[in-house]
Amino acid sequence: MDNKKILIVEDDADFLEGMVEYLALSGFDVTGTKSALECYYSISLHQYHLVILDIGLPDQNGIVLADYIRSNTDMRIIMLTAQSSLESKIAAYQAGADIYLVKPIDFSELSASINSLLGRLDAHPHKLQEPKSLIKNKEVEPVKAQEVAQWILSRNDWTLCTPDNEAIQLTSKEFNLIEKLALSPKEIVDRSELLKNLEYENDEFGNSALDALIHRLRHKKGEFSSKIPIKTAHGAGYCFSSPIIIA
Repeated sequence: MDNKKILIVEDDADFLEGMVEYLALSGFDVTGTKSALECYYSISLHQYHLVILDIGLPDQNGIVLADYIRSNTDMRIIMLTAQSSLESKIAAYQAGADIYLVKPIDFSELSASINSLLGRLDAHPHKLQEPKSLIKNKEVEPVKAQEVAQWILSRNDWTLCTPDNEAIQLTSKEFNLIEKLALSPKEIVDRSELLKNLEYENDEFGNSALDALIHRLRHKKGEFSSKIPIKTAHGAGYCFSSPIIIA
């Protein structure tokens, strides 16, 4: 992709300068801004492929800014922040972030993340956003609800977060099962693949153990408002039938 135009929104001047310099040397066309207001102004005048956002901006929460960008442009979004909590990650993904990175970070990892996202755009070309009129009122507003609710599977603490932000604690086997299904959401995963992934023998005992595991996961729903969407394809396998992100 030619003219890889990137916008950075970061209020730490030294860190911003370092990112701009490194990414420019890596071949990107980079614009640095220090606030949400500067970001709004930049995207009202220019077109960008990707934005790198901090959450803790001086004039507006970066989550709100991410939600605006996702709703009004085709830009890819990388959240780069010191906030490492699961709640922050969930909020960022629900606002439309493609990747969530935690400071401190090696700039080479950041560059690789950018190339990964822009490589997907090369494979699936799309038009850049049309420049928007500058929004004069930048008061923080609540993040809009996603049109499609997403589940989030966290590798850090083996939890499955519902679209209502409820955290379901998983055992190691439960996590391994959902992770396998989440790698191919809405697609049937064959029983034999699941048995192998869970280190169960493909025999009567192993199949019974798999069915019991599925049964246990489905009954966890009693404590939460959302039922874990594991669907059975009789004689074939199982699938996770809703959108899901692995974080």
